[in-house]
Amino acid sequence: MPHINLPDQPGIIGPLMAYRETEQHLDGLANALMCGESSLTRAERELIATHVSCGNECRFCTNSHAAVARILWGQQSSVVDGVLQGVGMAALSDKLRALLVIAGKVRQDGRLVAPSDVAAARQAGADDKAIHDTVLIAAMFCMFNRYVDGLATALPHDDREYEEIGARIATKGYGSRFRENVAVSH
Repeated sequence: MPHINLPDQPGIIGPLMAYRETEQHLDGLANALMCGESSLTRAERELIATHVSCGNECRFCTNSHAAVARILWGQQSSVVDGVLQGVGMAALSDKLRALLVIAGKVRQDGRLVAPSDVAAARQAGADDKAIHDTVLIAAMFCMFNRYVDGLATALPHDDREYEEIGARIATKGYGSRFRENVAVSH
């Protein structure tokens, strides 16, 4: 049961619906970073979000973004399950593996990112935009994970709902337009 009165919607959806004044800003940041211009694909960005959320043990965000990532990775969706088991278990490019190391360090404490981590990412083909986006995605999902878990938001009643949430995000992006078909119940 959530710590505060929220619509009966899972995860971040409830607080965003309840607090529209912050919703537009959080959705704007998510859309710009996760769906906007980047040298990283949307699939790679969703994998970073999944990795960070899994490390933070945020069940809602891990499952939702893993569902988005699986859709976006398509035939290579097994990479998502590999990352969920541990970055070392996943069939990743050297670039993405190096970026996930950076994201994992940001998740713990941004000051842990060392010049050698950035150099390894650059050597593997990451440009400044990829490094920037990785750090900001990791920081943003730490905030989102803490927002969801700090309010003890509801989890889906059925795990298949994660797939529905993932499909909406994969096709419509983030924000009220992706939630337009979500029924509000108090």
